[in-house]
Amino acid sequence: MTDAVPLLLIEDTPSLQMVYEAILRGAGHTVCCASTAEEGLRAFLENDPNIVLLDLGLPDRDGLDLMAEMLKLRPETAVIIITANGSINKAVEAMRAGAFDFVVKPFLDQRFLGAVDNARLNHRPATAAAPDPTPLGDFVGSSTAMAAVYAKIHSVARSMATVFITGESGTGKELCAQAVHDNSNRARGPFIALNCGAIPPDLLESEVFGHLRGSFTGAIADKLGAAAAADGGTLFLDEICEMDLGLQTKLLRFLQTSTVQPVGATRPRKVNVRIVCATNRDPMEEVRRGRFREDLYYRLHVVPIHMPPLRDRGQDVVAIATAALRRLSEEEGRRFRALDDEVSALFCRLPWPGNVRQLLNVLRNVVVLNEGEIVSRAMLPSDLQHGLDLPPAANTPEAALPALAVESLLGRTLAEIEQIVIETTIAAEDGSVPRAAKVLGVSPSTLYRKREGWMRNDAAE
Repeated sequence: MTDAVPLLLIEDTPSLQMVYEAILRGAGHTVCCASTAEEGLRAFLENDPNIVLLDLGLPDRDGLDLMAEMLKLRPETAVIIITANGSINKAVEAMRAGAFDFVVKPFLDQRFLGAVDNARLNHRPATAAAPDPTPLGDFVGSSTAMAAVYAKIHSVARSMATVFITGESGTGKELCAQAVHDNSNRARGPFIALNCGAIPPDLLESEVFGHLRGSFTGAIADKLGAAAAADGGTLFLDEICEMDLGLQTKLLRFLQTSTVQPVGATRPRKVNVRIVCATNRDPMEEVRRGRFREDLYYRLHVVPIHMPPLRDRGQDVVAIATAALRRLSEEEGRRFRALDDEVSALFCRLPWPGNVRQLLNVLRNVVVLNEGEIVSRAMLPSDLQHGLDLPPAANTPEAALPALAVESLLGRTLAEIEQIVIETTIAAEDGSVPRAAKVLGVSPSTLYRKREGWMRNDAAE
């Protein structure tokens, strides 16, 4: 089925324009071509295309500026960015500014046509109304931090943009991924979740891409990988930074070609999958350390969503606890329905290093071991009963260094103490240099520079 309104292709290299036009016409599309931003804008106004294929490297104007003007004139337009491998970060910037998708040169015909088909079938213009900040799916809580998350999910769900979710363990990253899927045009398709950190590296490729019987020892039957199982839906790759570098290369190829090749297969298979990924690490720090491919980072980190820790969600902790308490009471045949005022105040002050997961464990302990309708402080596990005497909140330097006794620093040089404090703070912030920098009151570049100096000194020794 072709579009009634022609596609607009804006590409300044004549040979590439001819190739792209031939591919599109061969697939049955009507195409209007332009070689400059000026020609492209004129064709855009005259032809009113549903889809624009835009090369960012135009001779007379920045492609991002042209896209912004087009979307301002007609927000319903699906813009697909064409970019070179060295400009992926600019393509990511375009996605955040409203582009539907991007393809990286050189690309296969299937990837090019797949992007057009996805835009034609899945693109829905954003409404003028502000996104609804009310809770989505299984989320509980209406704090300012979570309202921003809900609004972002509403905004991005119906696009094809890759979503990159960050946050500490237990903050609800999979709930966020599920909400993105459930509010997308793919909601009727499968949602396949794969934890990259829970699968041995030698089995992960088979889990993602599948394998054929006999392709390796133990492959006693054909296996459909997660990427193929998610065809028509969403593939959620949790703990993406745990993925082996070799498999990262294959994942990048999958993203660029929209094809999967099971282990032992000789031919690839085309799939239509939306990628959502998550990590509790700082992805840029992983790139800097050489543990995560930079090109893959830019391909995945299109729309970032950060899940706030429970300690930053204010009264949400009481709402979450109350809802979970009633659910757990029903499961265990108990009558609990609420927290008393002292426990509510305590819960709002606790740092919750394990976030919602830790809160749920505490409540299950209470429900299983106690009777009654109201949770009192005496019912809490012993390690929480003295919570009102806790040290300062978890976003202060004092709390970031719980294991650092002053006595252990005596006899050390000032430089050694500085290194201990910085590395301990980074560890307390789950390896996040930017968050550690915020705790310590310095810029992230300062910490990066100091750590690089320490690594050079270690290498010299």
